Amino acid sequence: MTAATRTDALTIREIRTVPVLAPLAKPMRTASGAILQAPLVLIDLLTEEGVTGRAYVFSYQTTALKALDELVRGVGATLAGEPAVPFEIERALRARFTLLGGPRNLAAYALAGLDMAVWDALAVARGVPLVELLGGRRKPLPAYASFGMLGPQEAAAECAAAAEAGFSGVKIKIGWPTLDADLAAVRAARRALPDRVALMVDFNQSLGVAEAGRRCRALEGEGVYWIEEPVRCDDFAGHAALARMLDVPVQIGENFAGPFEMQRALEARACDFVMPDVQQIGGVTGWMRAAAIAQAYGCDCSSHIFVEASAHLLAVTPTAHFLEHLDLAGSLLEAPLAIERGMVEAPARPGIGLAWDAAAVERCRVH
Repeated sequence: MTAATRTDALTIREIRTVPVLAPLAKPMRTASGAILQAPLVLIDLLTEEGVTGRAYVFSYQTTALKALDELVRGVGATLAGEPAVPFEIERALRARFTLLGGPRNLAAYALAGLDMAVWDALAVARGVPLVELLGGRRKPLPAYASFGMLGPQEAAAECAAAAEAGFSGVKIKIGWPTLDADLAAVRAARRALPDRVALMVDFNQSLGVAEAGRRCRALEGEGVYWIEEPVRCDDFAGHAALARMLDVPVQIGENFAGPFEMQRALEARACDFVMPDVQQIGGVTGWMRAAAIAQAYGCDCSSHIFVEASAHLLAVTPTAHFLEHLDLAGSLLEAPLAIERGMVEAPARPGIGLAWDAAAVERCRVH
């Protein structure tokens, strides 16, 4: 074991980033548009001790990629010479961004990415997977296959294949122009799935409250396991009204801007399940706080994208539910996260387990 891997103290030297357009295995169609490539910023946090922490962030829109890249590097530059202590860094950066409306949107993404990279560096320095640094252990987690908007024939084919692969859940996006089109896709998917496989549906915030009530009530007899974000993500009153009205559980959370927003949603009874996103919730530090809030409210907690970090974080989440299997960065990694018969386990490698495939990164680099 080297001196670098024995040390408990790390000092940040510099942040390096690479903006990329990562190819997706299949286009992701949603009610608000299609994602053909994943615009990511790859982050390397270099320390004086020779340890590198890695993470990535997702800009959602290609037009925001270069801005996010510059923001990560700009904020990261302020950390040079600082100890790699996540809670102290998070507190200092959060205070610095208060006058800009708090750490939301691109600012939130940058802070979360840096937080993940710091935690990764600490785990790498200890020579342990992140989950072990957080006090847990590696264990298999149930994953669900996550698809975009699919017509009935495509929905049936994809769902049948996912069930054959061993997934215990499948999610399709809906929010088609008509309720009949939504029902056709859902019924085709449900018919293709064994009873043991849960079917989730995601409206991606595409409806008003009245129309959401009409469509969600129509789905109640269709064997749906949860209905996700039927209305605007921050409309907790609207979601609460739907949750009271429906027998099918309401799922929200991928857009929670930090743990306190998640707490407000649960106080408002806006959902039955939560699914924080490690980038939106505040990185590893934010996730740990959110997991405690979910436990306090007795609310099952799933993950949203970021499969590599989520495999570690769900393993230390008391109310862990499902891991969403939607791989954004796998094409850029030397060893993508493995999935076996619908189960995912954090790798035994130190840290989060990210190692960039240099050739793939260079092919996808945005100049």
